[in-house]
Amino acid sequence: MSTDKKGIKPNKIPWPTKKAMQQVYEMNLWGSGTEDFYSGEGSHKPDIVKPYINTLIAFLTSFENPISVCDLGCGDFNVGKELVGYTKKYIAVDIVPELITHNKKKFKSKNVEFQCLDIAVDDLPVADCAIIRQVLQHISNDEVQQVVHKLPGFKYVILTEHLPCKDFTPNLDVISGQGTRLKKNSGIKLLENPFNLKVLEEQELLKIVDEHGVIVTTLFKLN
Repeated sequence: MSTDKKGIKPNKIPWPTKKAMQQVYEMNLWGSGTEDFYSGEGSHKPDIVKPYINTLIAFLTSFENPISVCDLGCGDFNVGKELVGYTKKYIAVDIVPELITHNKKKFKSKNVEFQCLDIAVDDLPVADCAIIRQVLQHISNDEVQQVVHKLPGFKYVILTEHLPCKDFTPNLDVISGQGTRLKKNSGIKLLENPFNLKVLEEQELLKIVDEHGVIVTTLFKLN
């Protein structure tokens, strides 16, 4: 690793993901809607969104007292806005600064907070539960690993990933951007190599089959 003039090694590795994700929204690579920012059909198609929201509401309302949630990769917040009211506090994170500015102006609630962070590089907010919905599938294995190292800070993690319907080789590497591992007949499996996330419990909450594969939502209890 290179050093600066004082011989100090930089603390953070500069990932190219921010520019890649900015380009996704600037060029409407995930499609376009009525808003300036559109996070794709995975955040808007009723057959995908409604079952997911119902599943998350059931989880969030299962607690005697509301819990705090950190949404790691909140996108255009079309999904997150439906969950805020069931939480003690909702922290919505995304890497695209223009998107976070837009969300701050559009979505206002006393218990929602938007932060612009690179979840691979930056420290993550403190919360009871992390939601990671179809985010890791877009980033490289190096970045996924950086995220995995931070997940034990949460008691619960709810992960949603787009996977092939048939047998596949998990966790093949990709370059961060609009695409996913589906083109390589692969998908993210956090409990397997090279990530090997250690969990106390694992529970599949939802499975939705579409024309591209299967969208699986899994609850992990970490501590």
